[in-house]
Amino acid sequence: MFPRPDADGGALEVAKVADAEGLDLVGIQDHPYQRRFLDTFTLLGWIAASTRRVRVFPDVACLPLRSPAMLAKQAATIDSLSGGRFELGLGAGGFWDAIHAMGGPRRSPAEALEALEEAISILRRWWAGERGIRHHGRHYRLDGVHGGPPPAHRIEIWLGVYGTRAVELCGRAADGWIPSLPMTDLETLGRRQALLDRAAREAGRDPGSIRRMLNVAGEITGSSSRGFLEGPADQWVDQLAELAVDHGFDTFVLWPRDTDPVGQTARFAAVAQELRRVVGGDQPNSIP
Repeated sequence: MFPRPDADGGALEVAKVADAEGLDLVGIQDHPYQRRFLDTFTLLGWIAASTRRVRVFPDVACLPLRSPAMLAKQAATIDSLSGGRFELGLGAGGFWDAIHAMGGPRRSPAEALEALEEAISILRRWWAGERGIRHHGRHYRLDGVHGGPPPAHRIEIWLGVYGTRAVELCGRAADGWIPSLPMTDLETLGRRQALLDRAAREAGRDPGSIRRMLNVAGEITGSSSRGFLEGPADQWVDQLAELAVDHGFDTFVLWPRDTDPVGQTARFAAVAQELRRVVGGDQPNSIP
């Protein structure tokens, strides 16, 4: 589930329902410059403390406003206190006017990608508990800091990226890819899947080890279809199954469009249960 982090606290209620109904993931968008939004990492910690089994992640963390060393510390803290239920969705940045207005850098696409690659390296070294970390990059500098505490499990890094070079980086260095279907189209996603596979193989990695997730927006209705991912539960099962089988996605995160996110969460849980049955339980990663 992908609830809005509005200050009214509704995201916490959605997360509790997702946890109770057997969904696997709750993702929270990270736009700190939105005045009506709660801080993503504080909210993720609160959700983790208020649930028992669901995993949480930023969908995706705004790297230009969050230094990688502090990201590593925050992620490890939530993961440790939740018993290993945190993963890190990470983005290179966007909405540069808003980021700059909040005191962050304004980066070109090439600079944003460089910073993302530096950040991945720092995160891995920090979580490994490396002592005396030194990193003198173009965007980040560490001078002998000790990493730690270690997370409760190996935190995965999932990149929310779209560009050619960024998807190649995902294939080389990340654990998962998490684009949003409203931000692109299936034809483009297919080309990016092939690019991801090629980059992974060239780096000596098994492409099948990289999780393929998809943020999807829509509404599960009790009436007839209004279009793609706008209709009753059986339509959702069919269309998500097609995305899984024909387009290679193994995990789906719902961004509900209607005004009842709690009700949509319960409906999505029923869709997920049927989807697992239809697609099969032998997938390398969970659905949704």
